[in-house]
Amino acid sequence: MTPKPRTGKRLFQYALTAKGIFIAAFIALAIGVGAELAGPFIAKSMIDDHMLGIERPYFETTSAEQAAEYQGHYYKRGDRFDAGESKGSQIQLLQSGRSFYFINQPVEAPQGERTYADGQITIKYGDKVSQYPAEKLSAAELYSFYKPEVPGILKLVGLYCIFLLISIFTEFGKTYWLQSSANKVIQKLRNDVYAHMQRLPVYFFDSLPAGKVVSRITNDTEAVKDLFVAVLANFSSGVIYITGVYIALFLLDVRLGMVCLFIVPLLIVWIFLYRKFATKYNTIIRSRLSEINAIINESIQGMSIIRVFRRQKQTREEFEALNDDYMKHQNKMLNLNAFTTHNLVNVLRSFSFAVILAYFGFGSLSGGTAVSLGVLYAFVDVLSRLFQPITGMVNQLAALDSSMVSAGRVFTLMDEPGEDVTDGTMPRYKGNVEFKNVSFAYKKENYVLKNINFEAQQGQTVALVGHTGSGKSSIINLLFRFYDPQKGSITIDGKEVKELPKQWIRHHMGIVLQDPYLFTGTIASNVSLGDEKISRDQIEKALRDVGAERILAHLPKGFDEPVVEKGSTLSAGQRQLISFARALAYDPAILILDEATANIDTETESLIQSALEVLKKGRTTFIIAHRLSTIRSADQILVLHRGEIVERGTHDQLMQQGGRYYQMYQLQQGTSSTTDNVIAQTSAPSLA
Repeated sequence: MTPKPRTGKRLFQYALTAKGIFIAAFIALAIGVGAELAGPFIAKSMIDDHMLGIERPYFETTSAEQAAEYQGHYYKRGDRFDAGESKGSQIQLLQSGRSFYFINQPVEAPQGERTYADGQITIKYGDKVSQYPAEKLSAAELYSFYKPEVPGILKLVGLYCIFLLISIFTEFGKTYWLQSSANKVIQKLRNDVYAHMQRLPVYFFDSLPAGKVVSRITNDTEAVKDLFVAVLANFSSGVIYITGVYIALFLLDVRLGMVCLFIVPLLIVWIFLYRKFATKYNTIIRSRLSEINAIINESIQGMSIIRVFRRQKQTREEFEALNDDYMKHQNKMLNLNAFTTHNLVNVLRSFSFAVILAYFGFGSLSGGTAVSLGVLYAFVDVLSRLFQPITGMVNQLAALDSSMVSAGRVFTLMDEPGEDVTDGTMPRYKGNVEFKNVSFAYKKENYVLKNINFEAQQGQTVALVGHTGSGKSSIINLLFRFYDPQKGSITIDGKEVKELPKQWIRHHMGIVLQDPYLFTGTIASNVSLGDEKISRDQIEKALRDVGAERILAHLPKGFDEPVVEKGSTLSAGQRQLISFARALAYDPAILILDEATANIDTETESLIQSALEVLKKGRTTFIIAHRLSTIRSADQILVLHRGEIVERGTHDQLMQQGGRYYQMYQLQQGTSSTTDNVIAQTSAPSLA
């Protein structure tokens, strides 16, 4: 057996369906991260090159361009001279306390502790002490040295605003494209799940409650959407952001960048350990949510029975037990998140800043790793930004794990073997049905049908009678190919049904159930079921032919009367007539009537009996009947007992035989003197 791809790989394959939009989102994300991280570098340049740049060496010049005027002389920073431009004597500006001082000579080592006294500035750096004559600058004189820096500062401010605008637009693009691509992926996933659900064999739904299926198609796929919208956005932006931050850190200081790398392995180990516990809790949480949906669905469907038999307390206790277990595991997840989100981020942040302080502090004391104020500011700023994506990623860990668990549940449903869907159709067959030595078991060797043999010719009516569990419905299930027999063969017009696509066979079959199912819509839409091949005239003719016009005439909108779910506002007779009209409109070659008159009053039954004659004309009809009076005109009656055909013939023939059918008929008519014996025979246990 070929192993199924892992959940992550399959999600990636779905993401490829919107890869163009995802790529656009990631490009916008990368540009936005770059624009945002440019801010600290601009601030560094503003501080080091302009605000503190006046402490760089100045040279006297004759030109006033980009120069400061002081006591009738012009001075320009050494890095502002053009190539070949002559330089005069060198001077230096130094800050001590809150004041700046003019030193009319070069300063060898401006770094260190500075003090000013008696017209001299003293610089102490380690064991070395230097003194220089200095003049204190007034505010106006200081501004004249800052004035050449203003254009550069304004240029950097403008550049920062440009990067800010870029960041704003890319953030919008990233959010919009990620969400639109996520919606597109989830739309395809939901369509695929629903399409696969319709391909699942009927027996699959016998063991899986409808509420659980609904939960997987709605709740679980919605959780997967969170993966693409919130989780993917935070993790992808986090990875790109962290990468950009580390590039920035290494550009600022390689050694300190190396020191800060310890955060990455800690984050990876953190995510691994978190998911180990979270997956366990989330699996139970999603399962309990599915079970809660199932019990709610079941309670709504059976609300009348719950109230009639006063089962409200027991049903509520069952629901509360599931809900309590759901809350217990939700609280476990809450505790896990409380311990492993902001707390650990704060620990990492504090530890990282402690490393930086130690690095800069000891470096400054030893004189080996002293850096400029601009580098220090930029490094602290960039490192602070590192914890923004980490916080975002950590906050999404719960959603990540919940999404992965939900995706696994969705893919488990999609991995269930489905029936092949074959496009097209086959010509309408005549409807000659033959069962040859058919034996069938729902479970292993426990056969519910044993060596069934019969033939139904086109236009004939075949009735199936017998006690509950005798195998009547199993024969119909095999005819529809909801199941296939383990032994024997079933043919239609001489063709083996296993060799024909199921959809082709069912295209020419119709069924009327004992409790017909109506969909939300109108009476007319429930006849056509949205099939464009069935015109309005055909719908109305089918309803008139089965006598529905008389029964439904009092409705305000006639055949366009709204129908709520399951047709609960209509009577049993009205629903049954609509299902008869549906079968007639589809013009099947084979018609199955599953005790179609069991829940109908006598007056409506007379209408339906007339409709039956119209409906059966030219078709092979199978009737599952408990009321034997309704099948007296059947061409062939098959009496089943414990999965075997024990009698067959017409009504008159079987009555003459005086066997099981005779006893059943007499019992229903209330004239049998052997009631106890018949009950004992017809109530024998069976697994059919």
